[in-house]
Amino acid sequence: MTGSPSDIPLLAPSLVDLEDLAQRAFQAIPEEFRALVGNVVIRVEDFPDAETEAEMELESPFDILGLYRGTALGQKGLMDQPQHMDMIFLYRRPLLDYWCETGETLDHVVRHVLIHEIGHHFGLSDDDMERIEQAADEA
Repeated sequence: MTGSPSDIPLLAPSLVDLEDLAQRAFQAIPEEFRALVGNVVIRVEDFPDAETEAEMELESPFDILGLYRGTALGQKGLMDQPQHMDMIFLYRRPLLDYWCETGETLDHVVRHVLIHEIGHHFGLSDDDMERIEQAADEA
């Protein structure tokens, strides 16, 4: 028995699916930048935790797509002992909502957010990254 396409259940991409997209996006970044990222861990979670929501003063857990936690490269000293592992969080449910709202491809959304958070690892502000993106769009 064959079913019609409407009989096939559609499933939202899972945490594993988004982790795979994030890893592929990371591998597509030029090697010279990937080398500078070092040992930053990329994690995909459904939503930010309550502490992050409070710290970021979010009105909703859907208000954040990703987050860099760590010390930017320019702020690290040679003799500093790392206090915490540098991490990039990608938030699955907000990413999926954004994907549905914008019509962009999911791999583009994940790549954009990942690169944005890597920018924070390099010490760039949101304003810095916005200027870079505008210049790239104009070129």
